[in-house]
Amino acid sequence: MENNPEFRVSPNPKIVPEAERTRFLESPGFGRIFTDHMVTVTWETGRGWHDAHVVERKPFQLDPASAVLHYAQEIFEGMKAYRTESGSISLFRPEENARRFQRSAERLAMPRMPEELFLEAIEQLVRIDREWIPSGDGSLYLRPFMFADEAFLGVRPANRYTFCVIASPVGAYFKGGAKPITVWVSDTYSRAAPGGTGAAKCGGNYAASLIAQAEAAGKGCDQVVFLDAAERQWVEELGGMNIFFVMADGTLVTPPLGTILPGITRSSLITLARDAGRKVEERAYSFTQWQNDAASGRLREAFACGTAAVVAPIGTVRHANGEFPIAGGEVGPVTQELSEALVGIQRGTRADPYGWLRMIA
Repeated sequence: MENNPEFRVSPNPKIVPEAERTRFLESPGFGRIFTDHMVTVTWETGRGWHDAHVVERKPFQLDPASAVLHYAQEIFEGMKAYRTESGSISLFRPEENARRFQRSAERLAMPRMPEELFLEAIEQLVRIDREWIPSGDGSLYLRPFMFADEAFLGVRPANRYTFCVIASPVGAYFKGGAKPITVWVSDTYSRAAPGGTGAAKCGGNYAASLIAQAEAAGKGCDQVVFLDAAERQWVEELGGMNIFFVMADGTLVTPPLGTILPGITRSSLITLARDAGRKVEERAYSFTQWQNDAASGRLREAFACGTAAVVAPIGTVRHANGEFPIAGGEVGPVTQELSEALVGIQRGTRADPYGWLRMIA
């Protein structure tokens, strides 16, 4: 059932005082500070979507037998709201988040949320908490998610789900800003496999990646790079981002979709690169090729991309047998060019010929 219930708005009577909010926004970090409100919508078998509320942000009450706690039926999205130079508020390609959310739900046998309902939920929260959106380089990170909360221990899709949106003002994702990151190539752990949930944005994928990310941190790295599960030779993605390689002739190479997350930032960068006259190849690329091409000079740059970090240049690659630099450990010109083009559209400082921005009154 794809009914769209009307939203009931109940403003938080105890919002964070302006002076305290201003102090938070001066240095928000990432994902530690939250706004005054949240949105919730319920889905039940035979009833569909109902009880759409905008309420004060508060803890959930979950039965110990809630299905999400036992069988991990949970999906989420990540997106941002931006304050443009004119003071207006924009979202970047939220329709794509809505559609990916639907695909994730289908993969995990969860109810499909209508695109219109998803977008309205996002906009409701942004409108009521718009004062939390930082100016300058900051943004409001939005986290829509859905989980099974039916109290039942049988192994089957649940009959009841809660959809929620929370928001967090954020600054830079990586410490130190946009300087090149160091990555660790894992030859022990895998993130996804054919027929698995790699293309779905579900919590279980990230839980499985945490031990590898901890290993990377122990090696002094910012992120982990996963290879394919079958042959352990093909580069797939980072713990939470897609990856691109820039060759000497200006061609961009990025791993094909299938077992990896279809990133919206990834898709946008492919469009920008092709429209700038660059060739983009979505194809398999092995770690051995990566090493050899970096050594020969055939590979000039590499960067990761995702909603949180946007574009993160890769400066050093560490692995079990050593390490090697990329672009001399500096930000490469193609990486810089694409990053500026994308961020410019997102923040309204460049023209948006694609209609990617959705303005919120």
